Amino acid sequence: MNTARFALLASTVLPAVVLAAPARAEVAAEAVDAPAIIVYGVPDGYDIEKTRTATKTETPLIDVPQTVTVLSREQLDDQGVGSLNDALRYVPGVVLGQGEGHRDQITLRGQSTTADFFLDGLRDDAQYYRPLYNTDRVEVLKGANALIFGRGGGGGVINRVSKAPEFDKARTDFAGGVDSFGAWSLAADLDRPLSESFAARLNATYEEFANHRDFYDGHFVGIAPTLGWKLGEATRVVLAYEYADDQRLTDRGVPSFGGKPLTGYDEVFFGDPAINRSSVTAHIARARLDHDFSDSLTANLSVQFADYDKYYGNIYPRAAATATQVDVEGYENFTKRQNWSAQGNLVWKGNTGGIGHQLLIGFEASDQDTSDSRRLAVFPGQPNTSRASVLLGPVISIPAVTWTGVTRSSASNVRALSAYVQDQIDLGEVVKLVLGLRYDDFRIEATNLIAVPVPTTVSRTDGKWSPRAGLIIKPRENVSLYASYAKSFLPQSGDQFTSLDATTATLAPEEFRNLEAGVKWDLTERLAFTAALFQIDRTNTRANDPVTGLPVQTGKSRTKGFELAMVGQLTKGLQVTLGYALQDGDVVSTTTAAPAGRTLAQVPRHQFSAWGRYDITDRFGVAVGAVRQSQQFATISNQVRMPGFTRIDAALFYKLSDAVQVQLNVENLTDTDYFPNAHTDNNISTGAPLNARLGVKLRF
Repeated sequence: MNTARFALLASTVLPAVVLAAPARAEVAAEAVDAPAIIVYGVPDGYDIEKTRTATKTETPLIDVPQTVTVLSREQLDDQGVGSLNDALRYVPGVVLGQGEGHRDQITLRGQSTTADFFLDGLRDDAQYYRPLYNTDRVEVLKGANALIFGRGGGGGVINRVSKAPEFDKARTDFAGGVDSFGAWSLAADLDRPLSESFAARLNATYEEFANHRDFYDGHFVGIAPTLGWKLGEATRVVLAYEYADDQRLTDRGVPSFGGKPLTGYDEVFFGDPAINRSSVTAHIARARLDHDFSDSLTANLSVQFADYDKYYGNIYPRAAATATQVDVEGYENFTKRQNWSAQGNLVWKGNTGGIGHQLLIGFEASDQDTSDSRRLAVFPGQPNTSRASVLLGPVISIPAVTWTGVTRSSASNVRALSAYVQDQIDLGEVVKLVLGLRYDDFRIEATNLIAVPVPTTVSRTDGKWSPRAGLIIKPRENVSLYASYAKSFLPQSGDQFTSLDATTATLAPEEFRNLEAGVKWDLTERLAFTAALFQIDRTNTRANDPVTGLPVQTGKSRTKGFELAMVGQLTKGLQVTLGYALQDGDVVSTTTAAPAGRTLAQVPRHQFSAWGRYDITDRFGVAVGAVRQSQQFATISNQVRMPGFTRIDAALFYKLSDAVQVQLNVENLTDTDYFPNAHTDNNISTGAPLNARLGVKLRF
């Protein structure tokens, strides 16, 4: 660890030690509710009862007409995952993308995204890897629903709920671990009620990266202090800040050969370890105010500022030209982004004429500035200097690289103003309705800074209505049958909005329409079952007119499927999470990317996941998990097919005392050779072989 990193870690640990010291001799015996930002649920298990995110109101999951998968803190800890990407592998309907080795990217119900990520309900759309050290739970909300989230989210969104200060108990947790590749981590979670009305929490972590791939290394530093106040009985305030520093090797996997991933090179790095680097620094500050005007009328206001500074460089493989030779090319990219966002909600609960209501009225405003530039790699002495031909072998020898001048440079501003209303209506004890409408005024302005002879600026403004309608029938209190319709949109400039050109500025946004019907059944107080049928239509997609060659918006794709899930306590001592997804995704009408009839990228027909932990005694527990995924196409070209795979994981848990727990997680128990994800037809990740992680948790 270098001096700068040691100083940064010390600056975290020293205040942490002070905070960890007992703040007072005793804590008030009467529990006080934590700040309203917390999602309330079962405290010690996998099942979660309520979420604010799906409706922006406190609503039991059984009364939400939408598929929602919640990964509790207990489940994340048991599976030994530290990143969002790893956490999502057990969620049916979510397919992990490679993200070019430097960002989270998923395909959710057939829709690929790098931007549909949220933090405490506010947009967190920069391209980076999201850690989980300061996360209380992860929520996967499936299906288009712009009423709640605004633009994007065609297949759904991912929301992380942060840890918040607790007023009724103190916490001093430390954790550390090391795995068989040499990666290691240290983390602290310190929570103190400093008075009856003031509490503080500090989460911090340091991680060193390593895996099965040659040259792979890096580190992550995360610091997240949070303060909570109770300003009287009716008002609560939470202030939070998170600093993230992520430095790692950019690894884009192996190429394809003969329509399949190239085998025999699971550890070989197809790049230059001096060039393939990713660097991300993020500062995210949030504030939330909750106020209860009465038992029936509440309000909340959230404000967030986020600053992201990112660089990544990469050399990556193209298709293997022969069984012994492959071409490589590369570029480096610089991105800076600042986001301001504010969201306010007023919630009224009451009755009119014997009909129950939970009425939501809200607004959202955001402003985003992004600068982005790129340079291309040059391979001197090559016939085509933009790429190089190299021999396959245990080490790939990359020729010397120089760089072109700036080939792309843009500055963009995105401004969005939104207003929405939603009513959750109780028509007696059996029938419920969810009806809502949102209006977004969305503007993007982009400047091409290297346009000749002078920089050029183009802009587009759209006003979009996004409806939501849901019907819930409850034949019993613990059973609900539901049907829903929701809509979302995405401007033609893509989900990162780094550029807009004269063509895309003339085109209306793409639209997503989600139809879903399902059943939710709380088998017991701590075991929930869900099943759903869904269909997502993506329309207004660009295509080329066969006569004029000009862009027209006649392209369309459709994803439809079926999902099953069960989560919670199956028997005494046994916690389970089970999931299955059956999906089909196709291009229905020709687009610029593919003709009609093509299968959508990274949509395996079958996905199955299972994880169960059984506590044999009060001190000793075991867990086993399995993930099964059928074959899929790497991209919409349908030229490269990634084979299906089954991976089995396991874990052992042992409490040495009430304060000390040892945990062993084993991944890929059968040492399966597999390819978990891809970015292009020739950037395909190789799965890690059998490996283990030993962790220790201390609680005082």
